[in-house]
Amino acid sequence: MRQDVEVVNRLTTATSPYLLQHADNPVDWWEWGPDAFAEARRRDVPLFISVGYAACHWCHVMAHESFEDEQIAAYLNENFVSVKVDREERPDVDAVYMTATQALTGHGGWPMTVFVTSSGEPFYAGTYFPPTPHRGLPSFGQLLEAINQGWRNERDRLEGAAARITATLAERSAISPADPLNDSVVRDTVVRAVDGLARIYDSSTGGFGGAPKFPPSMVLEFLLRYRALNDDPRAGAMIDGTCEAMARGGMYDQLAGGFARYSVDAQWVIPHFEKMLYDNALLLRVYLHWWRDTRNPLALKVVRETAGFLLADLRSAEGGFISSLDADTDGHEGLTYVWTPQELIGVLGHDDGVWAAELFNVTPAGTFEHGTSVLTLSTDPDDDARWERVCSALRSVRAQRPQPGRDDKIVAAWNGLAIAALVEAAELCGEPTWMRAAIEAAQLLVDVHLVDGRLSRTSKDGVRGKNVGVLEDYACVADGFLVLHQYCGDHIWLDRAKGILDVIVSEFRDPATGGFYDTASSAEALVMRPSDPTDNATPSGWAAAAGALLTYAALTNSDEYRQIAESALAPLAPLGAEHPRFAGWGLAVLTAWLDGPREVAIVGSASDPRTMALWKVAISSAAPGLVVLKGEPGDEHPLLSGKVAQDSVPTAYMCRQFACHAPTTVPEVLGDQLLG
Repeated sequence: MRQDVEVVNRLTTATSPYLLQHADNPVDWWEWGPDAFAEARRRDVPLFISVGYAACHWCHVMAHESFEDEQIAAYLNENFVSVKVDREERPDVDAVYMTATQALTGHGGWPMTVFVTSSGEPFYAGTYFPPTPHRGLPSFGQLLEAINQGWRNERDRLEGAAARITATLAERSAISPADPLNDSVVRDTVVRAVDGLARIYDSSTGGFGGAPKFPPSMVLEFLLRYRALNDDPRAGAMIDGTCEAMARGGMYDQLAGGFARYSVDAQWVIPHFEKMLYDNALLLRVYLHWWRDTRNPLALKVVRETAGFLLADLRSAEGGFISSLDADTDGHEGLTYVWTPQELIGVLGHDDGVWAAELFNVTPAGTFEHGTSVLTLSTDPDDDARWERVCSALRSVRAQRPQPGRDDKIVAAWNGLAIAALVEAAELCGEPTWMRAAIEAAQLLVDVHLVDGRLSRTSKDGVRGKNVGVLEDYACVADGFLVLHQYCGDHIWLDRAKGILDVIVSEFRDPATGGFYDTASSAEALVMRPSDPTDNATPSGWAAAAGALLTYAALTNSDEYRQIAESALAPLAPLGAEHPRFAGWGLAVLTAWLDGPREVAIVGSASDPRTMALWKVAISSAAPGLVVLKGEPGDEHPLLSGKVAQDSVPTAYMCRQFACHAPTTVPEVLGDQLLG
C-alpha cells in the first residue's frame, strides 16, 4: 500500500444513504466530482467507478465481499482513485456509464463496475464481480490486477480504446429527426405496438417475456389508454392478465400492500424484495385506471393498500416520500416477509393457521429459501371477517421482526410520480387524506427542491442535496403539479408547472431532433450528454416532458407548447412501433395526442352537489387526451374564461380537437359527450 495513503472516509459527509453505507469501508472512496478526477491526474492512475443504490441486494453482496476486504481495499487505494456513485442521486452519470457497460458486455445492472481515464472516458465495464473466479467471471482482485497491468504496460492501447468507445457511444445515442406527426402515422404506430406486445405477451402468467419479470407499468398505462379508443380484446387481455397476476403474486405484499421491484421467476411468486417509490407510484396509477375502467374489486383493493403503503412506510417526517425499502434485512433477503406453516399456526392457532397457509400457498417445502414461503393469493378468501383478523394478526407479528433498511432521501422525479397518482386516487376513491399527503409532498418540493426556478434532484431530512435535477425530475414534477392543479383547482400549481416547463424548453431541448437531453445545458459536462427516449425503471424523461407539455398546452390553449410537444413526440413514433416494450410512456403520450386535446371545464360552486356530479362524470372518463377543471363563475383561467353557469346551474363545457359540444347541466349528457 502507498505510504502516503490515509483513508479519510470522505463519504461520511454524503447525504446519500447508499454512500453512507460505504463510509466505513477501508476503500479510500471519493464522491463523484472534479476533485476525484484531479486526484487521478495527479497520481497518473485510472479511476474505478462503482455505481449502485441503497436497496440493491447484489450491491450489498459485492460491498461485503470486496469493499470491506482489507487486501482488496489496499490494492484499490494503491493503484486507482475509487469513486462511489449513487445512481439515484446521479442518474446522468449512471446513464452514461450504463450505456458503455451495455455496449461492452451486452447487458447491464447494478452494481456497475467501470474503469475510466482521468478525462472520464471508459475503457472497461461490467457489473458484479465475485471474490473468487466463478462461472467464467474473474475474481474482482484478478480484474484489478489485469486493469492495473494494462494501465502500466499498455496505456496507449487502453486510452485509444477509451476514445473509440466514447466516440461510438456518442454516435449510437444520436436520434435522427422524424417526420411531423399526423393521425395516420400515430394510429399505425399504436396498432403496430399492440401487435408487437401481443407477440411477446405471456398468456399463461401475464407480463412480457420470461424471468425475471419486471412490472410493465408504462406499457400497461399505454394499453389502458389504447383500450379506451380501440375495441381490441388483446389489449384488455394483456391488461387484465398482467394486473391480476401481479396482484396475486409474491411481488405484491399480500399483508400490507405495495410492490417489490420485480419477480425472480416468470410466475410472479418470488420477488426481489426491495420496494421502490417509483414502482409503487406508477403501479398505483395503473391499478387506479384499471379499477376506473373495469370496477374490478381486486384493482380497488390494490389501490387502497398501495396508497396506504406509501403513506405508512414511505412517507418522510417532512411530508415527502422516501426512495425505497431495502431488499435485505440483517443481510438476508426477504427475512421480514416470509413464513412457514408452523409460524402461521403459532401466530393464528391451528384452524386459522391452516386456513391461512392454504390461502397464501405456504407449504412445508416452501417456495423460497430454507423451507419458507412468500405469501401469494391465488383465490379470494371466502370469509372477509376472518381474512381481516388473520391479516391483522400477521401484520402485528411481522412488525416485530427486524425490518429492512430505508433509503430516506427524497427524489424529486419519484415524488412527482407519487403526487400525480395520489391526487387522482384521492378524487376517484374519495380519500381526502391521500390528497393532503400529495399536497404536502408537492409543497416540500417547492420549499426545498425548487430554488430560483431550478430543481434539485434530492433532499434528505429537509436539506436540499447538491445534485441538480435531470430531465425526469423536471418532467415528472411538472406533471404532478399539473394533475394537482386540475384536481384541486389552485392556479398556483399551474404557474409552478409553467416555470418548470420553461426550464425544460430553454435548457433541455435538442433543436436538432426536437427532443430533449437528459441533462440541462448548464449542468456538469460529462464525456457525452445523455439523451434517451426509452423507458427504464421509470418513464423516459423525454416522453414525460412531452406529456407534461401536451397537458399544459391543453389546459392553457398554448399553441407554442403543443408544437414543442409534437416535435418531441415525432421521433418516439417509430421507436414505439418497433420496440413497444421499451417505449410505453411515449406510446401513452402519443395516444393522448391522438385523442386530444379533450377539455372539460365545469363552472359552478364546489359546494353545489350538481357541480360535483358533473365533476365525477368527468374524472371517471378514460379518454387519454382529457384535461379537466372546475371553477367558480368568473374564473379567468384559460379553460374557464368566458364560460358561465347557465341559468345559475352548474354547467359543463366539453371540447375535443378544437371543436366544442353544446354546454350541458346534465351529467348523463356529459358522459355521452365524453364517449364521442
